[in-house]
Amino acid sequence: MATADSKPMVEKPTVHHEDAEVEGALKPSEVAREAMERGQGKSGLEHLSPLETIKTFKFATAVGVLASFCAATEGYQAVMNGSIIANVGFVHQFATKINAEGKEYLDSPIITGWSMIMTIGQIIGLSAVPFISGRYGRKAAMYATMAFLIASILAESLARTWEVLVGKMLAGFGVGGIQAIFQPYLSEIAPVRIRGAITMLYSFWWALGSFCGQIALREINERTPYKYLTAIYSQWGHIGVMFIVFVVLPESPSWYASKGRESDAKKTMKWLYGRSELYNVDHQYNLLVMLLEHERAVAIEQNQQHWYAIFKGTNARRTLIAAWSPFAMQLIGMKVFLTFGTYFFQQAGISQPFTVKCITSSIQIAGVIFNVLTVEMIGRRPLACIATTGCWLCCIVVGILGVAPTTDATTYVFVLFACIWNFCLITLGSSASGAVGEISNERLRPYTAGFAQVLQCLCSIIMDVLVPYMTNANKWGWGYKTGWFYAGTGTIATAGAWYLIPETKGRTAAELDELFERKIPAWKFGKTETATQQLLRSEQSGAEK
Repeated sequence: MATADSKPMVEKPTVHHEDAEVEGALKPSEVAREAMERGQGKSGLEHLSPLETIKTFKFATAVGVLASFCAATEGYQAVMNGSIIANVGFVHQFATKINAEGKEYLDSPIITGWSMIMTIGQIIGLSAVPFISGRYGRKAAMYATMAFLIASILAESLARTWEVLVGKMLAGFGVGGIQAIFQPYLSEIAPVRIRGAITMLYSFWWALGSFCGQIALREINERTPYKYLTAIYSQWGHIGVMFIVFVVLPESPSWYASKGRESDAKKTMKWLYGRSELYNVDHQYNLLVMLLEHERAVAIEQNQQHWYAIFKGTNARRTLIAAWSPFAMQLIGMKVFLTFGTYFFQQAGISQPFTVKCITSSIQIAGVIFNVLTVEMIGRRPLACIATTGCWLCCIVVGILGVAPTTDATTYVFVLFACIWNFCLITLGSSASGAVGEISNERLRPYTAGFAQVLQCLCSIIMDVLVPYMTNANKWGWGYKTGWFYAGTGTIATAGAWYLIPETKGRTAAELDELFERKIPAWKFGKTETATQQLLRSEQSGAEK
């Protein structure tokens, strides 16, 4: 049976953990020993602010920005999947029904299958790619994912009947692979003080890719409505740029270290961060190895060496937390407002559905920029919890519009709250990108990242079945009343967010290990002193004396 560490690290004595808070009265030597037992030590970079970190590690920051670009392909693919079904040419090519007015339309089961098959492929990608990433490295997983994306675009370009569109499953595999690789990868290469901003750039590029997709579909729908294939062909451009990015990106130093490849790990760390005099490659590598050895010792102690330890004990809690934000996005209306947004606006009677979707997409870009600039000040927990609550309230307002008398102002109110909802959703999505990469420990990160998002995919399949019926005017025709459905499910999402999501701002992976091992409640993460913080405080007190 495969384990999370295929190459064992140096043996370490059994580690004994304390559930109590770290006492401030310990002697300096005891403080240092406590930190080492928890896999922690001074990095020498703790004094840097986020802005100073960017200035100090300009190159590593640029690599993080470049790596996050791949999310643009995911955003573009999401638009192609959800919005192209409102295109006149696409409907004409694949319509299966004609209504009483003689107009062609897509039957709800067809729309369900169209979206569901991609989600199934996404689940396969999220489940399979972590094993490629864990065994052969992040780079190998990147190239495997690209192969599936190329195959999917080729199938979509040649498709003329619904049966050929099984190629959408390949696209789902590619999208799932991108999610499984890059959210944890960004967390592994980003400097700690700007890790939140770097991981949130994933959402920025996703929103930008989504926006470009909406613009492309809008222009095609207005200028050449029957040439829907132009939008599909445009995906080749993303693949070309993404291939160049893959070639440039380095392997994760964390993966090298987990395999005992010291020279490769140090070479990559020097390439990423070594341009700064503050960065001591040997010391930073030793800290990484110390963390991995600590995690391995804990895993042996708890008999959780295998990958499926992500479903046991403390690791299960971490998997649930990593899964909650993506899962919550499904419960607060992601399918109806985002994935099927253009179709929903069209079925609700909005005269310019593609234009409205472009507006909401631009709101998302503004939202991500706000999140990237403020996350290291505000923190992950406030952003995620407030955003979830905001989406939930917007669903209630939309539901009220469905039962209130329709007036000229109804459309304007709906568009306003759709914009607010999109701002909140992208904020939650940005937080989710960080959580998926940050919450897990180093050993299990690829497996946690992949399987954490499977939960939201399973929920997505359910929504794929329900949403086309709820929004299709030829079926249930709920229109704005759909908001009440998501107001109900959103209650679960909101309550869970406030209870589960912790604050990870400024914490190293080793510090997060400690907080989880000590079973600190989510709402106390930000205020709890770790062994590293105590070590720094102890040394500062000694210097003052």
